[in-house]
Amino acid sequence: MELKINNRHKQFDRETLSAQALLDLEFPNRQNGIALAVNNTVIPKIHWETTLLNETDDILIITATQGG
Repeated sequence: MELKINNRHKQFDRETLSAQALLDLEFPNRQNGIALAVNNTVIPKIHWETTLLNETDDILIITATQGG
């Protein structure tokens, strides 16, 4: 499966992938401070497990950083 993540194309060795599985692959040690949008629609964290991604999806992942 090829996905567009933050304007970069990335290949995954899976036919199906949930939003949570994607985040587990991309950020294995981080579960907080992440926002996810699929096709310009923000997906609430409670729906990450059930949101299945498609090859044509445009995904934006935003992570919070410390600083000021």
